[in-house]
Amino acid sequence: MLILSLIKPEIHSAYQFRVSQLLKRWQHTTMSMRGRGRMGMRNSHGGGRFNDRRQFQPHVPFDMVHCESAFPRVTEEVDDKALSEALVKRNQDLSPSATEQTAVTALVNKLQTAIDALIVAPNTFESAVVEEARAVGSYKKGTMITGHNVADVVIILRTLPTREAVIALGQRVLSDIRAATAETISLVPNDKGFNISNSEATVKCLISTIPPNLPKLEPDLHLPTKVMTDHLAAIRHVRWFDENAGHVSIKVLIRLLKDLKVRYTGMQCLSPWLIDLLAHHAIMSNPSRTPLSINLAFRRALALLASGIFLPGSIGILDPCEIGNGRAHVQMPLEQMDLLCCTGQTLTRILAHGGYKQILQLEGVTDVVNTVTQWGSVIVAPSQLVYEKATTTANGESNLEKVEGQQAIVY
Repeated sequence: MLILSLIKPEIHSAYQFRVSQLLKRWQHTTMSMRGRGRMGMRNSHGGGRFNDRRQFQPHVPFDMVHCESAFPRVTEEVDDKALSEALVKRNQDLSPSATEQTAVTALVNKLQTAIDALIVAPNTFESAVVEEARAVGSYKKGTMITGHNVADVVIILRTLPTREAVIALGQRVLSDIRAATAETISLVPNDKGFNISNSEATVKCLISTIPPNLPKLEPDLHLPTKVMTDHLAAIRHVRWFDENAGHVSIKVLIRLLKDLKVRYTGMQCLSPWLIDLLAHHAIMSNPSRTPLSINLAFRRALALLASGIFLPGSIGILDPCEIGNGRAHVQMPLEQMDLLCCTGQTLTRILAHGGYKQILQLEGVTDVVNTVTQWGSVIVAPSQLVYEKATTTANGESNLEKVEGQQAIVY
């Protein structure tokens, strides 16, 4: 007590608070251990007063950009001029030509004109009432890739979206476009709406309805509710992108990541929305809040995938367009999470040893992820998968898989 009396009052109170917290934690641990000891059989079946439930605590993946001050550089900074030039060249190769962009825009304008006529004069079409139509996807965001002349347009109906009404709407739009142009236009219905195409471009018409109609949808009569909500989410994604991700470097990185997704199996699980969020995070999320250069952002994006930013226990990237800001990658299957992380690790190691031309497929080996490659005196072997599905025993109990001697936790 004499020692404590010599300590400053604010330090003394902080010390007492810490001691009280430790005592409470010790008491809670003791009670939990006692509960497991007396009622171990009940707890094994999920019952009992002291049922042991693990609380999910997501980890933050390692990111050198946010902790660079803790790891001072001991060597000279790498000259990334060659990488920057290669990334810019690859982006130019992936960007659509002016002819392609003009063809897509012309078809979108013709569709928009036909839809606007139905909005202005709803009495001329009895099968459905159109609320509005909005362009979404890569066409609206400016991240299209050459050779993929496709635009997405969400058409929101004020009425319930029956399958018959959607087909009738497609036929009406087709007839109106054909009446206004001499070119050949085709219609292809599908589970999400219909496609309007000519010889140069395609417009995917994604059908949705106003939010109050969602609880009224019937599976056997209307389009699936999941499809409706996904199309409404696409509108929110475009609105967020226009407000937060308009920087040109973000669009370049998105196009580069889409290219990697096409060429590497492990990255095919990345949805367009995840790619948008990853590119925005890699460029804009840094202590200075200034956009990173494209070479640093490209390295950082692969390093984040390698560090497990989209693994089950990671905090990942919060979805800014959903209520509660949940993690954007939670719907991804566990096998794909593991494969994505392995692919990111292999590509990061190859990039660290100067293999950017092979990663971008500018020269050399086309499949560097699944083959052993040599870079000078360094041999890079593909990362190995560690996830195994849990098996069910004859008693109906689930056995969690073992990963390197430790019991894996499946979230």
